[in-house]
Amino acid sequence: MGYAPGAYDLFHIGHLNILRHARSQCDYLVAGVVSDEMAELAKGRRPMIPLVERLEIVRSVKYVDAAFVETVPDKLETWKQVRFDVLFKGDDWRGTPKGDKLERDFASVGVEIVYFPYTVHTSSTQLRRALDLLTQEAEPSVSGERR
Repeated sequence: MGYAPGAYDLFHIGHLNILRHARSQCDYLVAGVVSDEMAELAKGRRPMIPLVERLEIVRSVKYVDAAFVETVPDKLETWKQVRFDVLFKGDDWRGTPKGDKLERDFASVGVEIVYFPYTVHTSSTQLRRALDLLTQEAEPSVSGERR
């Protein structure tokens, strides 16, 4: 069984690629969708799309067999509940302190970490920045003119 965790905020092609590649590497894929609170802890801000909607989107992707809400920061605690054999991440995690810790932690329980190419040209962070800029431009300034 494979596990592909993420916030899946502003669902885009990078998310779809991870789920597609993950499903091709396992017989059963569980997508872990982090709660709003967990996303805020990890990224310093809440997702733009609420958990219930992100969960429904991910659950509806044909590559996903089941979706699980992550409510704790420790992935080993999540593993104790889901019991997956392989954890899938974008390769932007490879060689980072967080990625190295993930590999060490899961080596202790026999879970393999598989990295997939990170979709550089599209990310939720980039989409959020673009939306923020559009919102700023649309807001009237103090003088009543658009920015």
